[in-house]
Amino acid sequence: MSDDSNKNAQSGPFSNGASTQEKKSQGSLLGYTVVALGLALFIRFFVAAPYVVSGASMDPNFEDWNYLIIDRISYDIGDPKRGDVIVFDLPQEGGRSLIKRVIGLPGETVVLKGQSVTIVNEKYPEGLTLEEPYLDPKNLEGVNDMRVTLSTDEYFVLGDNRRVSADSRLWGTLAREHIVGRALIRLYPLDQMSILPGEARYEE
Repeated sequence: MSDDSNKNAQSGPFSNGASTQEKKSQGSLLGYTVVALGLALFIRFFVAAPYVVSGASMDPNFEDWNYLIIDRISYDIGDPKRGDVIVFDLPQEGGRSLIKRVIGLPGETVVLKGQSVTIVNEKYPEGLTLEEPYLDPKNLEGVNDMRVTLSTDEYFVLGDNRRVSADSRLWGTLAREHIVGRALIRLYPLDQMSILPGEARYEE
């Protein structure tokens, strides 16, 4: 009996040590999980967010099921530029997000006539007609005869498929506060994976 008692006495401390180490490991794993989840949520709501394109308003440059990552922070340190592809919340329809292209900037006058878009500003008081090679000629129908002057915090946005797009021609100018961010990365489809997809710059 004394031999058995010695064996039990020796095995006891080893068993307690293993249990303590296992608890420490579980605690560390839980801590890492919480940190990772917190970081993922921070990135999701404050840095970048996924967006899946639905509809034909940006054809031929964006199609159904294009999977995008939207940059949420660039416009916290800078302003949207003409030609940026942006995602924004449509105030007239709570909870609905749209993707369009920035055409008119604050303080400018946007003139649509036929198939042309002309920008009037301090630099071009006579007007600058935009070259838009990213458009498909068959998509240039729709409401294309109007003149709009933007205030200091308003933007004029258009879909690339002017024939079907519901944009500033229909529901008016876009306030800066409703812009979520710009299209930073296209992840799907894989053969169209790109950085700043669809972005355009103009001869100004």
